[in-house]
Amino acid sequence: MSHTPVAPWILGLTGGIGSGKTAAAERFATFGIHVVDADQAARWVVEPGQPALAQLAAHFGAGVLTPEGHLDRAALRARIFADAGERRWLEALLHPLIGRAIERSLASATSPYAIYASPLLVETGQRRGAQRVLVIDVPEALQLARAQQRDGASEAQVRAILAAQASRAQRLAVADDVIVNDRDLAWLHHEVDRLHAFYLSLAGGHS
Repeated sequence: MSHTPVAPWILGLTGGIGSGKTAAAERFATFGIHVVDADQAARWVVEPGQPALAQLAAHFGAGVLTPEGHLDRAALRARIFADAGERRWLEALLHPLIGRAIERSLASATSPYAIYASPLLVETGQRRGAQRVLVIDVPEALQLARAQQRDGASEAQVRAILAAQASRAQRLAVADDVIVNDRDLAWLHHEVDRLHAFYLSLAGGHS
């Protein structure tokens, strides 16, 4: 008698800039867990040859492309941060495409659960598709220090990103699970390992 494989349940993984969300996702992936990253999906839909890239060039001009025909992210960022209307136009174009790319990737998962990692899980209402939410939480002072060190950004730039993201309180309000990532990488790995063992015991993401 053949049996139909059970579709994996979805864990939403989020955290603010500098929280260690990516490092946590990478650790889950070492256990064979299927991870879809919203930032990666955002890159897929604007790769050369994708219709969205041609639409961007037609709308903003060739100045948002590199000489090799790739998206010049810095040039595009400068355009949309200076004009809220342009940012809304870009979001209206890309968000549905990104959503479909994420859905396709999650639908292909064969692990017991799959992870949808997004820095904007709370802000954009994307958590609706997740059965559980894991928040990687970190004090703001540590976020600032890590993001400045990692990206070479100024404190003002990092604070602007923080202001555009959900607050710690907003993220924690929707969390089923929380890792406070204020120690070293070994600590983060230990906490991920502990939660992974717990998640394997869950049916449909619910204890």
